[in-house]
Amino acid sequence: MKLTEYGLKEWLLGGIFSVLLIALCLALVFYWKKPALGYSLAGVVCFVYFCFAAFFRDPYRKIPQDENVLVSPADGVVKDIELIKGTDENEFFKNQDIIRVGIFLSVLDVHINRAPCNLEIADKKYRKGKYHDARSPLASKENEAMTIFCNASVPEKQFPIIVRQISGAIAKRIVCAAEPGDKFEKGQKFGMIKFGSRTELYLPAEQWMTLTVKIGDPVYAGESVVARINMDMKPKTKK
Repeated sequence: MKLTEYGLKEWLLGGIFSVLLIALCLALVFYWKKPALGYSLAGVVCFVYFCFAAFFRDPYRKIPQDENVLVSPADGVVKDIELIKGTDENEFFKNQDIIRVGIFLSVLDVHINRAPCNLEIADKKYRKGKYHDARSPLASKENEAMTIFCNASVPEKQFPIIVRQISGAIAKRIVCAAEPGDKFEKGQKFGMIKFGSRTELYLPAEQWMTLTVKIGDPVYAGESVVARINMDMKPKTKK
């Protein structure tokens, strides 16, 4: 099982702590002569550590080669899809309407975030906030969040998108390795949210952008197609 470098501190310290606990369990076996108890506790420690380390797993993902599709930025379930107007996010889209796709991540999901398409980071903004349950409507507006504003591209075309990492009731740390000026290829990792959380994808509400997911659909970061660009109605090329 490959583990992500974003969780190096957690899974490494967890491993050291587990080794110490197992040493105590073996002391029960050989010093205090309680093999049943010692081996049982050692098994529990190994199982708990495996579950903890599995949260930081980094599985292989097969990135779609179609240049005109956007992939999910996170694992989880599509919790909501909403048309957004008149918000601060709309300003990045030159005050045009946008579509927000909200993805809920449980503690059982892989929490690594990936780029939905080829893009360049235009800006990033951190927001201090609360820790509502990531499934709550309040999470999008009030929870701690990191927002990255991106100039996305398909062959010879560009358009804006936003990806937002949001903490949940359990998650207390957002990791975002993306910085303004950085370029990412579709499916490339840029960060993670540790433990239960939410990720949002903001797209132009244009006829040439067609969503391919609906509420309740499971998605996988870098692999599941969430939107497709209509070849006959491409966005205008920036000059």
